[in-house]
Parts: sequence; C-alpha cells; structure tokens
Amino acid sequence: MTQKYHFISGLPRSGSTLLSGILKQNPKFHASISSPVAALMNGALEQMGANSESYTFFNEQKRKAISKALFQAYYSDISNPVIFDTNRQWTARLHQLVELFDDFKVICCVRNPAWVMDSFEKIYRKNPFDYSRMFNAASRQTVYSRCDSLISANGTVGSAWTALKEAYYGEFSDRLLLVDYDLLTQKPARTIELIYQFIGEPLFPHDFDQVDYNESEFDQQLGVKGLHQVRKKVEFKARRSILPPDLFVKYQEMDFWQDATGTGANIIASKKTQRLL
Repeated sequence: MTQKYHFISGLPRSGSTLLSGILKQNPKFHASISSPVAALMNGALEQMGANSESYTFFNEQKRKAISKALFQAYYSDISNPVIFDTNRQWTARLHQLVELFDDFKVICCVRNPAWVMDSFEKIYRKNPFDYSRMFNAASRQTVYSRCDSLISANGTVGSAWTALKEAYYGEFSDRLLLVDYDLLTQKPARTIELIYQFIGEPLFPHDFDQVDYNESEFDQQLGVKGLHQVRKKVEFKARRSILPPDLFVKYQEMDFWQDATGTGANIIASKKTQRLL
C-alpha cells in the first residue's frame, strides 16, 4: 500500500500534540509526537556526505533512495494510508522533502512566542523538584536564564522559530499552513475543517470533547511531566502570564507571521494576543 505523507512542525507549546490527538481520531490518519525520522535522515546524510570516508560510495540517487527508505522502514508497522510525521526541524528541510515526496503539506502550529515562553515556564514550575534535561545547571537558575536558553539559536524555541522563519519566506512556502493555537482551541471545528481542505482530504466528524492523548513515558524520560498531556475537551482558557513584563514584551513582537508580505504560506491566525494584566 502506498502511503501519503504530511508533516506537522512549527513552534513548541503551540498545539502540535493537541492537533495530533484530534487527527488520530480519524482511522485513516496516523499522527503522534515528534518522531526520530528527521534526525535519522540527517545522520544518514552526514555519513554519506563529503566529511565521511564513505562519500565516494554514494551518488545523489542513492542518498535520496536511502532517505526515503528511512520513512518506509520506520512506518512499516503502520497501516494508516495517511501519515503525519512531526518534527520541529522539517521546516528547515523543505528542500529535501520536495525531492522525496510529490504532494506533501506541512501544518505549522504557531503561538505568540511570549506565550510559548510562558508555557515552558509554567511547566517548569509545576515540577519544582525534578530537574529536567531541558536546562543545565547554569541555564535553570532564573526565569531570565531559562528564557535565554530556550530562545538561543540551538535552544528548543529558537531553533524551531528560525526553521519556521526560513520556510515562511522560502521558495516552498506554499506548502505551509500556519495554525494559531488560540484559534485551534477557540474554534476547533472550523480550524480542522480548513486543515482538511488544505490537505485535500474529506472531512471526518471529530469529537472535540473527547481528545485523548498522553505521552507520559516519553515525558518522564525528559524529566518534564505533563509536557505532552492534553485535556480531553478542546477549549481556550485565558489566564495571566507568569513572565515578568519586560520578558513578555521582549518576545511578544517575534510573531513574524502576522505580516503575510513576502510569503506564499497559508495562515489561520487571529490578531495579536495581548498580555492579561
């Protein structure tokens, strides 16, 4: 059976786990949390690259064939005809994906970066005596050092943000659909309907009151309890930010997708979310 691939990417703490939980209600779809396929493909290409002593054994055709075979091997036990592979770095790999798949789409979950940082801080404070792998001894000292670590070029938020920005202004931006977390939680039915239209699939009757998704074992390995846990009912809950005001303002203006100039990306987004004082 030939399977169709789409991808979920974008920013962390922006609804990708929730979206996967919704999509997997459709028996036609397979969706999960971040898979290792992107890292496997990158590692294989490094081994076949010019810095490897094996470089002369591989031409472009072999490198492409091996890259595609990794998808087929990893999902060999999955029978669903449509697969959504999740990874934050796919947005920086569009130039590779277009060579491997003919008609894929990338759903990019986004959220105002100030609220992304706020969400990470909220998770951190929920686990006060469990020092996770998200931070080292130096970076976990204060909310300022934690935010600096997250937003750095190699940080969890910074790397995803720059990869998304690369794709947003790149030559394959028409493959993207940016989905704002606030709209996904406020108007899930309409948002999912637009996603189905974008990927060209017939609409499925989802139950937004019974979304069940929890990757507690994965979260325990990271030492971050609740990182991939979603509430059964899809709903938006307004609250105050726990970030200091200067930090919130610092990151609030980083939502570049509010300006659609210079991109072919499709966008489901609301107006800029303001801080609740």
